[in-house]
Amino acid sequence: MEAARPPPTAGKFVVVGGGIAGVTCAEQLATHFPSEDILLVTASPVIKAVTNFKQISKILEEFDVEEQSSTMLGKRFPNIKVIESGVKQLKSEEHCIVTEDGNQHVYKKLCLCAGAKPKLICEGNPYVLGIRDTDSAQEFQKQLTKAKRIMIIGNGGIALELVYEIEGCEVIWAIKDKAIGNTFFDAGAAEFLTSKLIAEKSEAKIAHKRTRYTTEGRKKEARSKSKADNVGSALGPDWHEGLNLKGTKEFSHKIHLETMCEVKKIYLQDEFRILKKKSFTFPRDHKSVTADTEMWPVYVELTNEKIYGCDFIVSATGVTPNVEPFLHGNSFDLGEDGGLKVDDHMHTSLPDIYAAGDICTTSWQLSPVWQQMRLWTQARQMGWYAAKCMAAASSGDSIDMDFSFELFAHVTKFFNYKVVLLGKYNAQGLGSDHELMLRCTKGREYIKVVMQNGRMMGAVLIGETDLEETFENLILNQMNLSSYGEDLLDPNIDIEDYFD
Repeated sequence: MEAARPPPTAGKFVVVGGGIAGVTCAEQLATHFPSEDILLVTASPVIKAVTNFKQISKILEEFDVEEQSSTMLGKRFPNIKVIESGVKQLKSEEHCIVTEDGNQHVYKKLCLCAGAKPKLICEGNPYVLGIRDTDSAQEFQKQLTKAKRIMIIGNGGIALELVYEIEGCEVIWAIKDKAIGNTFFDAGAAEFLTSKLIAEKSEAKIAHKRTRYTTEGRKKEARSKSKADNVGSALGPDWHEGLNLKGTKEFSHKIHLETMCEVKKIYLQDEFRILKKKSFTFPRDHKSVTADTEMWPVYVELTNEKIYGCDFIVSATGVTPNVEPFLHGNSFDLGEDGGLKVDDHMHTSLPDIYAAGDICTTSWQLSPVWQQMRLWTQARQMGWYAAKCMAAASSGDSIDMDFSFELFAHVTKFFNYKVVLLGKYNAQGLGSDHELMLRCTKGREYIKVVMQNGRMMGAVLIGETDLEETFENLILNQMNLSSYGEDLLDPNIDIEDYFD
């Protein structure tokens, strides 16, 4: 059988993964080496492209993520050759990858950008959905149209967005923290946003900017396996726009929050009936909770002993780096979170293999105000920088660390508010030796600054504050601000003029 295998194709540069990190890396290499073929290997017929890129300040950037067919990438960069197939094996000693279609591709430099997959609270349960890519978001929308009540487990960005966007359906939201959005916010910011959650939504929807290519009808049989593997690159920052997230009931917002708890057990209807368990009705206005007489397809028992029935469960409990296809026969150094360890040139522990985006774990001496988070902005920055490093290494040049790793900076939208996170915005790793300064105007803005020894170490800005550039500079230049005291956040003082 071996003899029938097609001869290997060779490319100086091979990139694996059609998400933001992989596409950015391939585009950058294609620009740098216009006469070289760049091979982009992706399991999905659609790729993620960065559009409407805006540099808001020195480090903060804003962009949309658009799904495009891979042919559009080839039109923009004729030297990018897209291979639509998953990776079956990496033979690092032979500098070769084997794809699912049986072909071999020899590389001189390889960049792995295969992203991450959702951690599901329960594998193989038809009532548990993980939302990671466009397919799973559409499956979710389909299920929601029939749902009267759903349960959301998790406290990250996708959970936050879902809870705000879903209408016409009871939502029970279970989080293991004391407050919502723990990855992004402290309790104060969570409180500020929670009031928005309970209020009725009146904002006009912002038109969504992402063209949608669904993979419906395309290679259905071939894709059924990859579907089970939860591959597919992550959703864009405005992924829920244009999905009509409406359940079967008429009311707008009905959310019940269960804090400080996790899932203890999931029961299907038959098992629940046999065990003669009792579940609660949807809690309303702090009245005593009564036993639920309605039968539900699935039941969730929480660690706080409460049991709720629902139509389905959304598992939004984070991701794990998608390293599986590359480990067999290769001795990669892995981080504690399971990602491929990379040095300050995005190089893994194996020769000529780089990694970028969600699949990798940064293992260099980090800047005191930067941390890795598996976010869009970092996927783009890492893909871009990895390409620079690969280009420099192949031409024997040296390259300095990219400036974007000096300061953590992320801009997003939650509950229709602009949210900017800078530096150690939650005092991550600062111990008890820090102080917080706050300014909050209910319904309009929430500003938190993290100070240590008179220097600004991080900030959370919710709303249209226009302070991001000033605060970015103050964190970067580590100026001693002790003499300004509370004036730093005085709304009557134009702080930008102070520090121009």
